[in-house]
Amino acid sequence: MEEEEKGSLEAEMANVEAVIQRLVETVEEVGAISVYMRAYKKQFGNLSRRIKLLAPMFEELKESKEAVPAAALTSLVQMGDALDAGGQLLRLGRDGSKISLVLEKDKITKRFQEVTAQLEQALHEIFCSQLDISDEVREQVELVHTQFKRAKEGVDILDAELYSDLSSLYEKSNESNVDPEIFGRLATKLQLSTISDLTQESLALHEMFITGGDPEQRIEKMSMLLMKIKDYVQTQNHEFCTPNPKFLISDRKHKTPVVPDDFRCPISLELMKDPVIVATGQTYERVYIKKWLRTGHDTCPKTRQKLRNRTLTPNYVLRSVISQWCEANEITPPELPSKPTWAPSPAECTDIDVFINNLSSSNVDDQRSAACELRLLAKHSMDNRICIAEAGAIPALVNLLSTADPRTQEHAVTALLNLSIYDENKEIIMYSGAVAGIVHVLRCGSMEARENAAATLFSLSAVDDNKITIGASGALPALVSLLGEGSHRGKKDAATALFSLCTFQGNKTRAVRAGVVPTLLRLVTERVGSMVDESLAVLGVLSSNTECKAAMGKLQAVPVLVEVMKSSSSRNKENAAAVLLHLCTGEQQQHHLVEAQGCGVIVPLLELTSNGTARGQRKAWELLHRMICFDDQPIEARA
Repeated sequence: MEEEEKGSLEAEMANVEAVIQRLVETVEEVGAISVYMRAYKKQFGNLSRRIKLLAPMFEELKESKEAVPAAALTSLVQMGDALDAGGQLLRLGRDGSKISLVLEKDKITKRFQEVTAQLEQALHEIFCSQLDISDEVREQVELVHTQFKRAKEGVDILDAELYSDLSSLYEKSNESNVDPEIFGRLATKLQLSTISDLTQESLALHEMFITGGDPEQRIEKMSMLLMKIKDYVQTQNHEFCTPNPKFLISDRKHKTPVVPDDFRCPISLELMKDPVIVATGQTYERVYIKKWLRTGHDTCPKTRQKLRNRTLTPNYVLRSVISQWCEANEITPPELPSKPTWAPSPAECTDIDVFINNLSSSNVDDQRSAACELRLLAKHSMDNRICIAEAGAIPALVNLLSTADPRTQEHAVTALLNLSIYDENKEIIMYSGAVAGIVHVLRCGSMEARENAAATLFSLSAVDDNKITIGASGALPALVSLLGEGSHRGKKDAATALFSLCTFQGNKTRAVRAGVVPTLLRLVTERVGSMVDESLAVLGVLSSNTECKAAMGKLQAVPVLVEVMKSSSSRNKENAAAVLLHLCTGEQQQHHLVEAQGCGVIVPLLELTSNGTARGQRKAWELLHRMICFDDQPIEARA
């Protein structure tokens, strides 16, 4: 009976930890969303800011040793649901169609009211007095609750002129006689003034079409409205085309010709340069349909039909007709993109397609062989990395990260590592949800697979936004584990990844709590298979963190660092001095200054002021200055 009660208690504790961890991760994800359309910037910004202010409460609960009362746990679950709803609304503000967000103002306003009310109710149900949180955090939570309560009672009004202009054009989508000033206002207020802006809006509308969230006719009218805005912007911005000078809008004798809809790419809405036909018979601009396919889609964007194959057939007839139309209208025809230097032969394309098909085979041997072939192809050539990604291999490789076959898993993660060397592929790998699978391999794979998983995370972390996603995925404890128990290569790969990830402030605490400090200090003292350089570099990044300094103090790090300064390489002496300086600026600075002097740090510091790099000399002088100031204090002040 006692064992049953113990098991029940452990399960309940695990449930509490899972709920709190979910809250921490959700707030972090919300915090990473920071770009919204201008028309709703105040509303989205206020919602995001208030949610982020709740982060300290969840962090303190995560670290608390006291049990969370059952009643409070229920309210925290309710808070998790409210935060999820808030996150979905914020993502809509970042990624959704701007035209739709304005036209659907009543619907969006209602969503803001619902989310605000949901968050206010969740905060109302949380009895802060029952939770183990500091008074400062409790006051902050109460302030946020008051703000949500006030926001629930009043609604910010959308720009009336923007809504009037847009809804008027939407209703008159077939009329051509529209005041150009209206298009100018819309382009500015909707932030649709560049190719990138308009392309993103077009993709957002297509995403709405594919998910079926709005009637097809409504999305078609919004797409027509977007085309008209693009036509206006095109006449004002030379970035879009290179028309004959006679066709500038200032020439009253001529009108800018309207591009026929059949000449526009359905994705980008631009005049096509290199039209290609997909398996459903629809035509797209080559570069945009390739981007669509390589991000994991296997359907035709316009018809939503599943593509039988990924073959892209040049539409020579349409290309010729577009050229003739441009000539007749005295417009410089769009230049056909030059053939990529990496363009593979038909035989090579066929091989890659076969390999990709075999990745999804029910035969494990076929999967293993295909993953191995793609791994080798991606290793030897940048051209191959581009071609393999273009063919859609990345989502299929990601699926194999969870396979039970160790060799297939190893080939898959290494193929992703090789593909990630090409910067554009990093985005596709992240978009494909690869991080969770890579972390799984890092925890459970063979040693070689774990090494390459760590190297892949390092490669992906070259993009700053990816550091946040990777840090929130549970990667840091797995990297710390590899750092402590891996092969020599595995330790180096783990240290490199940790160094890169911990340049993001939020990941430092995660790494410290995962136990990285004792592992790093042990590696600094080991002479066999030296990891001193890498370990000190990681400590240098972490040592500004308060929890890291506390951990180093408990582990008697000062004598270890002083010993490095006495006997190691110039680079290591410099890094050790940098870490020691951080230790001597914290709460225990006086204790650490006395300890460092007792260990004989003065002589190596003086040597560093003469022989070190500019950075090393600066660190040494700062430490010496602190010691001199401390020695000048009255004895009673030092006590």
